[in-house]
Amino acid sequence: MPCCLAIVLALIFPRIILVVTWFLNPAFISNAYGNWVIPLLGLIFMPMTALAYALAVTFESGATGVPGLIIIILAVLYDLGSVGGGAGSGAGS
Repeated sequence: MPCCLAIVLALIFPRIILVVTWFLNPAFISNAYGNWVIPLLGLIFMPMTALAYALAVTFESGATGVPGLIIIILAVLYDLGSVGGGAGSGAGS
């Protein structure tokens, strides 16, 4: 049950979860990224993708394996959908 709660919270608040993960388990983020610049950019622009990549690196096949790629692609679609979600509700609609 706590795992499902973490997934739901990550979907609702990906930036908060990324910051909390970064502070509570810095090895999780530092294993995926070489320095702090890329996760910081991920925090600003695509937080779900940054989390998904850090998770995919922990898989046995890594981020380039099929499970890792699926998670990263879903996270990119989520991030792009959350950014462009209001595009259809403009004044012209």
